[in-house]
Amino acid sequence: MSTPTPAAPPKPAVACIGLGALGAPMALNLLRAGYPLTVHNRTPGRQEPLVTAGAQAAPTPAQAVATAELVLVCVSDDTALRAVLLEHPQAAIHGLRPGSLVIDCSTVSPDASVQLAAALAQRGVTYLDAPVTGGTEGARAGTLSVLVGGDAADLERARPLLEVLGQRITHFGAVGAGQRAKAVNQVLVAGSYAAVAEALALAERLGLDRPQVVEALRQGAAGSWALEHRSAAMIADHYPLGFKLALHRKDLAIALAAAADAELALPITAQVAALEDALISAGEGEQDVSVLARWFRG
Repeated sequence: MSTPTPAAPPKPAVACIGLGALGAPMALNLLRAGYPLTVHNRTPGRQEPLVTAGAQAAPTPAQAVATAELVLVCVSDDTALRAVLLEHPQAAIHGLRPGSLVIDCSTVSPDASVQLAAALAQRGVTYLDAPVTGGTEGARAGTLSVLVGGDAADLERARPLLEVLGQRITHFGAVGAGQRAKAVNQVLVAGSYAAVAEALALAERLGLDRPQVVEALRQGAAGSWALEHRSAAMIADHYPLGFKLALHRKDLAIALAAAADAELALPITAQVAALEDALISAGEGEQDVSVLARWFRG
């Protein structure tokens, strides 16, 4: 007589705070994976699709985390992160239970991560900085790359959840190291997107068929994620949102500050930042980063 297979242990309760272009699909993937989920977003309308899918909604960060063992945060910048975790009158810190773990997928400064980790530790709450890369496509597909800083034991505790969100999880060291790795990523994004935009502008000026050029080059030495996934938008001059230009410019400021602290010049990144400043001044800040192509259109 066969022995019954023991039931899988129940998944821990999760709170997700921040349901933007990355946070919402990440939360939906957790819900589909069977995690009991409570969500909060400062714009409540973003919660509704997740509630329809089976999540609970909470009106404040503190209420969202009250029963959670794991807390996933994905907000826009240092100010928003400090507000939802520490500074808002009903911030998460007022509801977090000792022993809970905050997994911060926001892209913020390394110093902000270190400061937040210290503040949460005083309440018996642990913290990982775990910014992600892979765009909205990766968030929807669960194929993000997750760049982690924090204690190795905390990462192992978070790993089953992170494996729902991403296909590559890399531990870079102590808290703040994940954000430093993300700064490197954003420098690479800046150069690759700008290079694709510039190359396509040259192809057009030389009278070449740009889709034909992309098809000819994408599998060679000039191939890149940006060429593969963003060249069509640049050619069409239509920019479905993957990652906002204004947020990428914020990330470049973090990278440039980190480089300055390390006494390293980043001339290419500085030039792309200047292009982005010009586009933001022209009202393009809410567009995808691939709108860099418009700079070359004059």
